[in-house]
Amino acid sequence: MFITIIVFIIILGLLIFVHEFGHFITAKKSGMKVEEFGFGFPPRIWGFKKKETMYSINWIPLGGFVKIKGEDGSSREETDSFANKPFWKKSVVLSAGVFMNVFLAFVLISFGFMIGMPSVVDSNVADNSSVSAVQVQIAGVLDNSPADQAGLKLGDYVLKIDGQEIKSVDQMQQYLRENQDKELLIQFRRQEKIEEIIVTQASIENFLETKAMGVNLIQIGIVKHGFFESIYYGFKTTISLLLAIISAFYSIIVNLIVGKGLSPDIAGPVGVAAVTGQMVDLGFRYVLRFTAILSINLAVLNFFPFPALDGGRFIGTIIEKLRGRPNNRVIENVIHNLGFGLLMLFIVVITYRDFARYSSTLIEKVKNLF
Repeated sequence: MFITIIVFIIILGLLIFVHEFGHFITAKKSGMKVEEFGFGFPPRIWGFKKKETMYSINWIPLGGFVKIKGEDGSSREETDSFANKPFWKKSVVLSAGVFMNVFLAFVLISFGFMIGMPSVVDSNVADNSSVSAVQVQIAGVLDNSPADQAGLKLGDYVLKIDGQEIKSVDQMQQYLRENQDKELLIQFRRQEKIEEIIVTQASIENFLETKAMGVNLIQIGIVKHGFFESIYYGFKTTISLLLAIISAFYSIIVNLIVGKGLSPDIAGPVGVAAVTGQMVDLGFRYVLRFTAILSINLAVLNFFPFPALDGGRFIGTIIEKLRGRPNNRVIENVIHNLGFGLLMLFIVVITYRDFARYSSTLIEKVKNLF
């Protein structure tokens, strides 16, 4: 538990620092005065001033900020003000945090491929000398299926069936086809625990003509490349993850619009901390990959066109450019403050749901400390 907390703080600190450093350095290079570089949101716990910038640590540990002179539309006539700068400089500063998070993911994934990165592999790739420790993982469980009723969950690793070691998805699927009417003793690993259950396959309506467990399977292996290959695959994987996460955010928004509510897969700080603990149990490579995915998530979320986020401020800058005159400072600030309040409310709701979901696990981990 203690190690999980430390790792979570390091990951969160790294993502915040990289994001805000993007805003900070581009603002400085663009001739803007940076008034404050803060971890967390006010009220302030501690800070020190160096030259013109206050560096602070604040009480609400849900992000960070860079306060740039004139970002609220003031001091428009002063040359070191954000409001005084041309559209392209404002755009660079507002998008720099997002770019830095994507770049961090690229660096982490590239480094991961150099030392060996857990990745989805197919049967052909699994035979490659650069792939090791191939395991079969459950990527989905159909509701009310035999697997669901037996207790298998997303993320479980299948180790053996009836004492036979499972080395590939093809091997497991063939065994399931050949033993459709038999009780199957499944040995699997969930986090650090190895467990066993009995599953009997059954006909599943609108799923398959034959009997099935009701799971989707993938192969996970440790993929390792040379230096230049790692950079290539790091870039390729980063782009793939970026597109996948954008698509996921689009689905979330559509579901909210049509009244389907929030997906159960959405997690807040508590949920992320819980998953961090799972990654710590799996090892450094998994923590590395998880950090890269979180960094891309942060990038996409921040550039969403919502008030108080980088994307919302970017849209405001575009509107100002199209209008050919400054936006109303009072109205713009009210919109961003309202947006920030809604974001905080959203985080509170997600955090409450996370506590309800992970409370038993967290309590158990706390007990293990004593």
